[in-house]
Amino acid sequence: MALLEGRTAVITGGAQGIGFAIAERFVAEGARIVLGDLDLAATEAAAKRLGDQSATAVRCDVTDGAEVDALLAHAVATFGSLDVMVNNAGITRDATMRTMTEDQFDQVVAVHLKGTWNGTRKAAAIMRERKSGSIVNISSLSGKVGMVGQTNYSAAKAGIVGLTKAAAKEMAHHGVRVNAVQPGLIRSAMTEAMPAKAWAQKMSEIPMGRAGEPAEVASVVLFLASGLSSYMTGTVLEVTGGRFM
Repeated sequence: MALLEGRTAVITGGAQGIGFAIAERFVAEGARIVLGDLDLAATEAAAKRLGDQSATAVRCDVTDGAEVDALLAHAVATFGSLDVMVNNAGITRDATMRTMTEDQFDQVVAVHLKGTWNGTRKAAAIMRERKSGSIVNISSLSGKVGMVGQTNYSAAKAGIVGLTKAAAKEMAHHGVRVNAVQPGLIRSAMTEAMPAKAWAQKMSEIPMGRAGEPAEVASVVLFLASGLSSYMTGTVLEVTGGRFM
């Protein structure tokens, strides 16, 4: 049997990149998917690529608790359950601490940290009623080591780790597992647009000698979402090629 047969998964930031790769892998394993993202047209196009029977799209600003409520309610109303929640939505507003504005800091913390808090607490409230469910939060290697020009992003991604562990302790006896994934350098349109010097510097830090692919992150998220990780909660899995071990 497919690993997620008959289960419903909500993925924020699912219209592209790692979020869409996770959705593709979940559909291949039998899941029904609700994609939440800010750009409704792009999200609807992504859902169509996944298949009309397998996926649906909802516009969702994860910083707004009411919109996250609506996203999850849509999943339950459309597919009858909420079994997996992947909090993946994110933005970057990179700048050195000297030049970063308060707004740039607040935006990144709001989307990543508050957005993950909204998704975790609201999904957990639904899952605890059924005494089962898996929540997977997407952190980053930046939340482990800190990156120059990313005081906002690194702080938010480190915060997701603390949030994940605290939520895991609260929800374990309700049958709900909460785990996190920390991707490293993953090949995408955004990362490939880096200056050659910056790319070379990052590559030199990776023992495996290459960038990761979105599908490689998706495989680890699938593991945490499925019964394969049934005795794991509060864990943080790095998908980094060995960078900064």
